[in-house]
Amino acid sequence: MSEGKATDDGAIGERRLLIVDDDEIFLRRLGRAMERREFTVALASSVEEALGAARREQPDFAVIDLKLGQASGLDMVPELRAINPSMRIVMLTGYGNIATTVAAIKAGAVDYLAKPADADAIEAALLESDSEMPVPPENPMSADRVRWEHIQRVFELCDRNVSETARRLNMHRRTLQRILAKHSPR
Repeated sequence: MSEGKATDDGAIGERRLLIVDDDEIFLRRLGRAMERREFTVALASSVEEALGAARREQPDFAVIDLKLGQASGLDMVPELRAINPSMRIVMLTGYGNIATTVAAIKAGAVDYLAKPADADAIEAALLESDSEMPVPPENPMSADRVRWEHIQRVFELCDRNVSETARRLNMHRRTLQRILAKHSPR
């Protein structure tokens, strides 16, 4: 069993967690999984809902999706830090890249995990001390998967415009179309 905050009398205190994701199914599933790990969970599917819940609940921890519809979870990190400066924040994303990882850490997140991250990995990221080195993943993404994720990210950033994506990736348009037509590598 994980430890919560110790109170003045030595008892383990409540671990309040805010989860923010616009994927309702993932949000509810992760919420249930974290409740089984003895967190008191508040769920939000938008920036506005999340900030309101954070002000009401005063969470100790937060798990935030990077992309929240048209908004960015990165913009929430400083606002959550203002509500609770000691809050431990973990960013989740389906489109990880170095630039957003650095931005998340600079904004005050303690970790950055690629989806699909399981509840055990999220709990470990929330509870590990700042002095510990993270454990390497047991099943890291393959190089082909990382390439595919990058192409998908640029494709989404270009509003799913194949020609613009091909230009930005310095790739022939037909090659890009073949890549986009295939299923993601493992």
